[in-house]
Amino acid sequence: MAGLGVAAVLDQVTSHASSLGLFDTVNGHEPKSAPTGGASGLTAAVWADAVDSISAGLALTGSRLVFNIRLYTSMTAPPLDAIDPKIVDAVDQLMAAYNGAFTLNGLIREVDVFGANGPGLSARAGYINQDGKLMRVMTITLPLIVNDVWTQTP
Repeated sequence: MAGLGVAAVLDQVTSHASSLGLFDTVNGHEPKSAPTGGASGLTAAVWADAVDSISAGLALTGSRLVFNIRLYTSMTAPPLDAIDPKIVDAVDQLMAAYNGAFTLNGLIREVDVFGANGPGLSARAGYINQDGKLMRVMTITLPLIVNDVWTQTP
């Protein structure tokens, strides 16, 4: 067992989001300053949110590794009526991929779509004020199941 392999999983989650071509940038951390706009007007950021133990057998413990994927766009980007459709479309494309046969090139067993081991795959909309800029955001909760992470010893 190699443990969680968080760096490799984070790299795969960010690489996958980047490969969709929807975002100007995809950061592997929660940004400390407001994203700058680019051609698409969308930015994504990925960071770890939780690590939970789950049953994996008599001598092994698995893990539920949860990432946040936050999508950002300016609340003043014209046309204003296109802000939500644009960000929800990006969420839709990511959620479709996560609902498919998504194993991050074999690094994880599955996405816990329906929440068999805790809160399932979901996305919530909101607003954040960062650096004096109002941003429209949607944050995806991405729960990943990793098999055989830790050995149990009596």
